[in-house]
Amino acid sequence: VQLQASGGGLVQPGGSLRLSCAASGSIFSINDMGWYRQAPEKQRELVAYITNRGSTNYQDSVKGRFTISRDNAKNTMYLQMNNLKFEDTAVYYCNAEVATYELPGVYSYWGQGTLVTVSS
Repeated sequence: VQLQASGGGLVQPGGSLRLSCAASGSIFSINDMGWYRQAPEKQRELVAYITNRGSTNYQDSVKGRFTISRDNAKNTMYLQMNNLKFEDTAVYYCNAEVATYELPGVYSYWGQGTLVTVSS
C-alpha cells in the first residue's frame, strides 16, 4: 500500500490550498484517515481525521478554516485549507488505517509529506 500526498506549496496569509492523499495497492478497505503536520523543531500533530463513515474531528486551531473529506470510491482523502496563517506552515502527512488482501488485520500507512509554506 502506498499513500501519495500532493497539493502543498507557497501561499500568502489568508490564502487557500487543497491537499490530496491517494491510496493505492492491494487495498481491501480503509478505515480512519487523517492529516498530520510537523512544523520545524516541533512534534508531529494531528490536524484532522475522518472515519470511513464520514465522521470528522479537527484540531481546535484549524476548526472553521480546514475541511477534511474523502472519496471512498477513489481511496482518496482531501484537506481544504482556507484562511491560512503563518502558523500553518509545516510538512503535512497523510495517514490511513488499511486492511489489505495479503495480511490479516489493519495496518497504519503514511504518505511522504507535502510542504505547506504560508508567507508574505
